Amino acid sequence: MSVLPALRVDAALAGTVCLAALGIEDARVVDRDAAMDAPLAEAEAGMRLAAERPDVVSAVRTMYKRVGIDPTKTRPSSEALLRRVRRGEPLPRVNSAVDVCNWCSVETQLPYGLYDLDRLVGDVVLRLGLAGEEYAGIRKDVVHLVGRLALADAQGPFGNPTSDSARTMVTTGTRRLLFVVFVPGQLPARVADEALALTADRATRFLAGTQTLRGVQP
Repeated sequence: MSVLPALRVDAALAGTVCLAALGIEDARVVDRDAAMDAPLAEAEAGMRLAAERPDVVSAVRTMYKRVGIDPTKTRPSSEALLRRVRRGEPLPRVNSAVDVCNWCSVETQLPYGLYDLDRLVGDVVLRLGLAGEEYAGIRKDVVHLVGRLALADAQGPFGNPTSDSARTMVTTGTRRLLFVVFVPGQLPARVADEALALTADRATRFLAGTQTLRGVQP
């Protein structure tokens, strides 16, 4: 039987951020799912015309500021995606799981992380990065984590709301997925619940598999 990690938020971050998590077993991840082409194009067109959700965007920026990070210099992944779409560019197509993740992130305007459960070791905690902690990013240089929000397992940090690690990245060989939504603590609980519902619906439609974990860690 597959073992699911426990997720928790360090006490030092209480009220600053909570984690909304969705686990999927037996997922089917492909390089590109043509069934997503039309709905993604429609979503992109809609996001170019829709107004920002100022309450959510402001809350995400405040979440960064509370840990001493300037969100205009180190942008949340959700804001970077939205800026890309607003420039007229399409969402990046990586594989069907990452595409679902980015699609949900840009529409909710919340930063998401996506991880291969089989590459995680032990339980997971969201905490502040320690001096000297870093990891190899996905298609990026080394990501330095001191003082930044960081998801960590028994082997150390592997993800944050701006950029995730190569160690736990999802590929077409991944069968066990963990979606994590970094939800600012100042937002109402329904925001996390709605993000999870949206993600679960799209994961079911495009990735198949079975949900094994769903909930919010305050």
